[in-house]
Amino acid sequence: MTTNRLRLLVTGAAGFIGSHAAGLAAARGYDVHGVDLTSASGRMPDGVRDHRIADGGLPSMIAELRPDICILAAGRASVGESVADPAPDFKSGPALTFALLDTLRRHAPACRTLFISSAAVYGNPERLPVSEDASAAPISPYGFHKLQCEMLCREFTAVYGMKTAVVRLFSAYGEGLRRQVLWDICRKILCEGRLELMGTGEETRDFLHVQDIAVGLLQVVDRTPMAAEPYNLASGCAVNIRDLAGMLSGALGVRITPEFSGVAPAGDPLHWRGDSTRMRALGFAPQIPLESGIKAYASWARRQLLGG
Repeated sequence: MTTNRLRLLVTGAAGFIGSHAAGLAAARGYDVHGVDLTSASGRMPDGVRDHRIADGGLPSMIAELRPDICILAAGRASVGESVADPAPDFKSGPALTFALLDTLRRHAPACRTLFISSAAVYGNPERLPVSEDASAAPISPYGFHKLQCEMLCREFTAVYGMKTAVVRLFSAYGEGLRRQVLWDICRKILCEGRLELMGTGEETRDFLHVQDIAVGLLQVVDRTPMAAEPYNLASGCAVNIRDLAGMLSGALGVRITPEFSGVAPAGDPLHWRGDSTRMRALGFAPQIPLESGIKAYASWARRQLLGG
């Protein structure tokens, strides 16, 4: 191992966000090490050293590796599942985050640690676009648990002087995502021939492609003071679900009119649009427009669902 390369550890490195962050870091010359504790995750990206280990083995691995940077991308990512069964979400959120931070405190206290949080901490914002200074008011166990993880980062920074920062993701999407609203819409259009969705269709989301997210994460790692401060990672543009369904059906070449239940899923906010002024000050600018990202996602989803 070359000694002047920064050692970067990514937890959840075989997951959707973690794999893209780890892959980009490896391409940029970091000495990247990945760990993923869930068997449901995919393969590690090229150039990432795989430390897939059993539960309980992470402290010894961190003690040996002593990373310079750690990106905490592990954990569940489903509001609905957190509402139905909050215990697994808590275990993979606050409980795991505390264990990781405490292990880093003991074995790599100089490590710069980035926690990947969510706009779910805002709940239903009082005004849009929502900035990092807005009050946290989560409405789901997922949002509450993300906020608890953020508070743990503040704790370890305030008490132990560790370098931490928080990135609040809005609506991540991109090829490889087999869950959430884009996948649900594609699956129903292609496999059911009917598009029934919850809500009214007027709910809005702020979508950002996962490749842009990976760039933003590394900018936070490289360019911020890491004093437990939060950063919104968003496009700054909102699209409603009805229009999103129209964009996807057009990209799939299927004319279909969505039907809405009128009842929003428990724990889901009505409207999201992020103020990413802090990220722009770091030089962040999304490179993948939603229209082209949606077309690429629809093409990928078709191959996954229908083959060919």
